[in-house]
Amino acid sequence: MSPARTALCLALASLATFAHGAGAKIDVIPMPAQVSESGEGFAVSAQTPIVVDAGDAQAKRSAEYLASLMARTRHLDLKVQQASATGAAIVLKRDASAPVADAEGYALDVTPKGMVITARDEAGLFYGAMTAWQLMTPTQGEGDVRVPAVHIRDEPRFNWRGFMLDSARHFWTTDEVRTVIDQMAQHKLNVLHWHLTDDQGWRIEIKKYPELTRIGAWRTPPGAGQNGEPKRYGGFYTQDEIRAIVAYAAERHITVVPEIDMPGHAQAAVASYPELGVTGKRPPVSVDWGVNPYLYNVDDHTIRFLEDVLDEVMTLFPSTYIHVGGDEAVKDQWQASAAVQARMRELKLKDENAMQSWFIEQMGQYLAAHGRRLVGWDEVLEGGVPPSATVMSWRGTQGAISAAKLGHDVVLSPAPQLYLDHMQSDREGETTGRMPPMTLESYYGFEAVPKELDATQAKHVLGMQANLWTEHMPTMRHVEHAMFPRLDALAEAAWSPVGVRDWHAFLSRLPAQLARYRAQDIGYADSAFAANIEVDRNAAIASGEASVALSNQAGYGDLHYTTDGTAPTAASPVYAKPFTVKLPATVKAVALAPDGALMAEARQRVLDLPSLRTRGTAEMVNCPGSDFGLRVQPTPDATSMKPSYVINVFDNCRMYPAAKLDGITGIRVETARLPRNYQLAHDTKLVVAHKGSTPRGELVVRMDSCKGKTLATLPLPAGGPDSFTLKGALAAQTGAHDLCLVFTSPITGPLYGIGSATLVPAGAAP
Repeated sequence: MSPARTALCLALASLATFAHGAGAKIDVIPMPAQVSESGEGFAVSAQTPIVVDAGDAQAKRSAEYLASLMARTRHLDLKVQQASATGAAIVLKRDASAPVADAEGYALDVTPKGMVITARDEAGLFYGAMTAWQLMTPTQGEGDVRVPAVHIRDEPRFNWRGFMLDSARHFWTTDEVRTVIDQMAQHKLNVLHWHLTDDQGWRIEIKKYPELTRIGAWRTPPGAGQNGEPKRYGGFYTQDEIRAIVAYAAERHITVVPEIDMPGHAQAAVASYPELGVTGKRPPVSVDWGVNPYLYNVDDHTIRFLEDVLDEVMTLFPSTYIHVGGDEAVKDQWQASAAVQARMRELKLKDENAMQSWFIEQMGQYLAAHGRRLVGWDEVLEGGVPPSATVMSWRGTQGAISAAKLGHDVVLSPAPQLYLDHMQSDREGETTGRMPPMTLESYYGFEAVPKELDATQAKHVLGMQANLWTEHMPTMRHVEHAMFPRLDALAEAAWSPVGVRDWHAFLSRLPAQLARYRAQDIGYADSAFAANIEVDRNAAIASGEASVALSNQAGYGDLHYTTDGTAPTAASPVYAKPFTVKLPATVKAVALAPDGALMAEARQRVLDLPSLRTRGTAEMVNCPGSDFGLRVQPTPDATSMKPSYVINVFDNCRMYPAAKLDGITGIRVETARLPRNYQLAHDTKLVVAHKGSTPRGELVVRMDSCKGKTLATLPLPAGGPDSFTLKGALAAQTGAHDLCLVFTSPITGPLYGIGSATLVPAGAAP
């Protein structure tokens, strides 16, 4: 951050109390640095023109984008004119004397005569247009709108406001990538980090090496051709397609930073050209998620290959930064290779980490010679940070702290805090992702400048970035569900000064943003606002009535509910304290903003004895010993959002907590056979094997602990459908006990996921 920008941000932050005082709520995300209100507003109708100076093509681009957004989201057709404004109008004007000096800054003023956006640069004008669009879409609706009389002076806190899209694990069409870019632009994000190569696929056409896409872009998934899984999966972007996407992003003031992984995550490349690898053997393109063992070798031929690749990459991507990965390079193949060890001795390198540092520095020097800068994940610090490296810190924030103290520029992108592939909640109805959940509030509260840095070191913080790895995101609906609205929280943390950020005010601005998503058919998640309907299961079973408590994750909005199965509305009772219902009952609840705007779709819970005796996949917990959690679908490339199963790849075991066993004589478990397509590298030793009594294994139910008394043994089927029901007798017990449900199947075979487990009382159908 420049000294001038720092000074202005501090000044604007000091105005926060004034800026956000009395007046109409401004439903803008991210919140501008300074907002004040005075005078009367401005009515926008179909007769309101958008005016730019004649001959200003840059202003015209921003004006046309604003007009297209208004047409799509409010069905209000505003005409763009290149002339001097003579009446009420929306004016976009580049002006060297605009009151905000930063290239991305803008001023926006609304009076009864119109709306005027001024900026010194096209980027600032564009961002001002995005704020204008939000001001003109305060609610979901169509036609004319009245904009309050606001006066905005705004510029971003950070230069790097990024989002990483992984196209290697799952492939996105060019139209889908454009959808992501448009949403980034609306959120004032300016860096698309595009992950294009990995073990599971090579997605960028390199003309000098055609096998990279002929072979490396395609994999044969587990279960190929069965249960909806394609016979092969993949795809790649031609160079013409990439040029078009880069140009599309540039028009929206987004720089595309490509990632070409090295020296690890190289299996797709080695599958294409085995001589690039360490063993000389051709592996398949990987179908496994996790940390694969394949690395590039370190000979001159491979270095030249990667330089050739970078040559073509640089012709396609004008970005100053080129990302070379550097993460999760397990050194086993290097350690076992006589050739690699000889090269290390030749270069007088002490270990394999130093070898990786040397490898990355060759790429850094090559990029620097072509006027580019290398950026890599924080593993590039191991073995000595290459002088040319900019560090993207993902293993927490320590990498950024260490690099900034050494004088290197850094981008904060830590896991799990800014990893969008972590689930948004642990609700039963969620889709796929990693655990633990990363909530909307946790995203909003993330601070990109570590407190361990002094003022000089903090200047090396370029900004922050959210990452979306797509192993478990097989469709764009999965991607949208994971991104939104958490990307709103990230955008505000990256753009707005600390002094104007307020969690509760942010929540009050979200209903308008959710309406904008609906208008654009963006499949956002409402997890933060969805009603949780909680009861004490065992007390309800014993008494025949349930005390019901309602809440939601964000603690925002009014929860309206019904108890007769009808759909709740704004006229339904508002939840204030726990209430009691007699069994059976169906409780439904919906979250509405104070003004009645929809925050989350209605959720329901059936309260009867069978449902109270059932635990869904998310309602069970890990067996003791491992806190790893992952929610997956039955096939790697599923095209629907459900079903999904919570699993622990290290221990195929789940706990049904506090099972009330009085009168229970049986158990029914909805089960799915899942591919064990995970590469765990050195963590393989942590996988727990449970000895079975048959070659295929069983589901064993034990009481109180995973070493407790066996209550049931349910053999696993030899074949048949991948989804099936296991059921059988359960030894009679009394009281409430934890039940350990452990699969004794061999760890060389499939995993098994539990969709639900139901306790069956005496006399009931199994």
